Amino acid sequence: MTGWRAPYRHNETVSDSVSVTFAGSGDAFGSGGRYQACIHVRALGTGAVLLDCGATSLAALKHAGLDPGEIETAFVSHLHGDHFGGLPFLILDGQFSRRGEPLAIVGPPGTAGRLTDAMECLFPGSAAVSRRFELRVTELDPGSTRTVGGVTVSAWEADHPSGAAALLLRLQIAGKTIAYTGDTAWTDAIVSAAAHADLLIAEAYHWEKRVPYHLRHADLDAHRGRLTARRVVLTHMSADMLRHGSEAGFELAHDGLVISV
Repeated sequence: MTGWRAPYRHNETVSDSVSVTFAGSGDAFGSGGRYQACIHVRALGTGAVLLDCGATSLAALKHAGLDPGEIETAFVSHLHGDHFGGLPFLILDGQFSRRGEPLAIVGPPGTAGRLTDAMECLFPGSAAVSRRFELRVTELDPGSTRTVGGVTVSAWEADHPSGAAALLLRLQIAGKTIAYTGDTAWTDAIVSAAAHADLLIAEAYHWEKRVPYHLRHADLDAHRGRLTARRVVLTHMSADMLRHGSEAGFELAHDGLVISV
């Protein structure tokens, strides 16, 4: 392992065209007291988008002072609760706050049905209720590229069973490129998804311990020379990974971290 330490330790002054706020940077179990996956991306002068919307996301957004009503699109990497389970709350918050603008959800095949099931499980009758805003669900196959709300998103297949395909995502927004692993074991598709991106947001669930279908810091370190993204930020860290934070060879996210891209 290298001993390199990232120079970014505090929130930056966001002056570039795209700001990224880690409203939630935690794993499924709240390790380190962190909120679940919820990454807020805003291009100056436009609405905001989310990368993943874990079950705690509505609270995470409000804690970070971010208005859920400004979110135009939520891009979902896969359909586990800590990445997807906040959508019913986001939708209901929009309903009760009298949101008027459309909300787009982009996720893997099966997203529309799973979202309906989740809403009916948590709040029976909520899936079919009349709303003041349009809810648009787009399902994204691995290997495809779509443009939604002015953001171009490309998808690769991740190695992470979740009852549907799991996706590696690459967003092009306001001239910047952000790649996101979601949850996955190492796959060479990460190299392609992150190629020359301005930012790679990568899972680092454990330090060295092998956990099926998850990335370790050791994996990213081993493939460091193949990762050509200009900046790499680690997220979705377990208690084990957090204990090794001072040894990490990449920049670490924390809840409330704001960076410019």
